[in-house]
Amino acid sequence: MPPEQDKQNRFLAAYAKVHEGFMRYCSALSFARMDTEDLVQDVLLSAYNKFDALDEPEKLQHYLVRAARNRSVSLKRKRARTQVRGIEGNSELSDTHRAKLAAKGASPEQLADVEILYKAIHRLPDAQRDAILLYEISGYPQVEIAELLDCSVPAVKMLLQRGRKRLRRLLTDPGHRLSDLLTTAKSITL
Repeated sequence: MPPEQDKQNRFLAAYAKVHEGFMRYCSALSFARMDTEDLVQDVLLSAYNKFDALDEPEKLQHYLVRAARNRSVSLKRKRARTQVRGIEGNSELSDTHRAKLAAKGASPEQLADVEILYKAIHRLPDAQRDAILLYEISGYPQVEIAELLDCSVPAVKMLLQRGRKRLRRLLTDPGHRLSDLLTTAKSITL
């Protein structure tokens, strides 16, 4: 088997194990910032090019999440600079996000709930936002989140606790219960 074909097979096998959680994370992370597919393609291309350099191919998930987070931070900084110049960014679900969620059977009410939730999540400090997205939306265990965020499991628990508390304050409408919104978002986001 040619070396490039072998690399591709190893990469695809490693990626298949983390695909669903990674896609959920990217979908939530890219909300109102960029197209999810663009983010995923950028990160996967980078990961594939550096796959042979990874010490442990099992750490692909860590690379993917960190690369997606870094790409999102870069985009956030770029957007902040353009907003300073008077160019406003979009803070609503994109047509692509709406179409994907609707294709999964999301009702208009669920789309509105997800939009409200994501707006609130993206107002959290970065570490809290990442912990909430990785745990509540993407379904990663706290031990893996600790590795991904380079912190301890108790620190992850604290980030989640503080993030949930802040989200509850941000979601001032009594009709928006945080647990219900998170369950809705997790069920239809991918």
